[in-house]
Amino acid sequence: MAEALAGTVEIRRHRNAAKLGFSFWLPAAWICLLLLLACSADLWTLPAYDHMNFSHPAAPPVTRSEQWLPSQNGGLIGSPYTYWLGTDTLGRDIAARLIHGVRVSLLVGLLAPAIACIIGGTIGILAGFYRGRFESLVVAAMDTILAFPGLVLLLAIGFYLGPGLQNLIPALAILIVPAFCRVARANTLTWAERDFILAARAIGAGNRRIICCHILPNVVWPLAAYGLLLVGVMIVAEGALSFLGLGVPAPTPSWGGMIAAGKEVLDEAPHVALLPAAVMFITVLSFNLLGDRLRELTDIRNRSNTE
Repeated sequence: MAEALAGTVEIRRHRNAAKLGFSFWLPAAWICLLLLLACSADLWTLPAYDHMNFSHPAAPPVTRSEQWLPSQNGGLIGSPYTYWLGTDTLGRDIAARLIHGVRVSLLVGLLAPAIACIIGGTIGILAGFYRGRFESLVVAAMDTILAFPGLVLLLAIGFYLGPGLQNLIPALAILIVPAFCRVARANTLTWAERDFILAARAIGAGNRRIICCHILPNVVWPLAAYGLLLVGVMIVAEGALSFLGLGVPAPTPSWGGMIAAGKEVLDEAPHVALLPAAVMFITVLSFNLLGDRLRELTDIRNRSNTE
C-alpha cells in the first residue's frame, strides 16, 4: 500500500513538473513576436532605418515630425509622423532600427549554436560511442580549443577578417563546438550502457542503426536545451562585438551598435541606449528560461526512462 501511494505521489510530481506554466509561455510568446518582426520587418510603415533626420537628433519617445520621410519600402511617409520610441543621435528612428536589429541578433543567436551543435554533437556522439583512441584525440582537440581565451580569439578574428556576419557567425560557432561536444559525449556514454542498447546489439543491429535510432533520439534533447541557453550567450557576444565596432558594419542596425551609439548621450537621452539594452535583456532572459524549462523536461524524461 505504501509503495503504491509513493508511486502515485511520484507520478503526480512528474506531471506537475511537466506542466508548461508562465515561465514557458511568456518567453515563448516574446520569441514568437521577435520572429514575426524579423520576418515582416520590411512590411511595416516605418522610415528607412538608415535615414538621418538632423532636425530631431536624440529625440525623446512620442516625438512628432512635420517632414516627409523616406520609407523603407522606397516611398514616402506623409506628415506628420510620430517617432514612438524616439530617435538616436543621428536622428534615425529607434523603432525601425530595433525591428531590423532583430534579424541580426536572431541570425547570430540561432545560427551559430545550430552550426556548433551539428558539428560538436556529431563528434561527441561518435567519441562517446566508439571510445578508444578516437575519443582521446577528440578530448585533446576540444581542450586545445578551450585553452584559447574566447574574447581574445574573437577580437583577433574580427581584426584579421574584418566585421560582418559572414565572419562573426563561424567564429562564434567554433568557440562553442567543444561545449556541445562535451554534452553529446557525456550523454552518449550514459545511454550506450543501457539495457536496450545491449539488446539491440544482441539481435544484430549495426553501429549506424544504434547511433541513429537509439543514441541520437536520446541525446538530441539535452543538446537542444543547452543550445537554447547558448542562444542568449551568442546574442550578448554579438552585442559586445558590435559595441566594440567588430560586429555588423554600419549602417546595418544591431542592438549592440545601438547601445554603443547611445552611450555618448546617456545623460541627456538615456532612451537611446536603454531601449535596445532592455530588448536584448528580455530576449536573453526568454531564451534562458526556455532552455531551463526544456532541461527540466529532459531530466524528467530521462528519469522516467531510467525507472
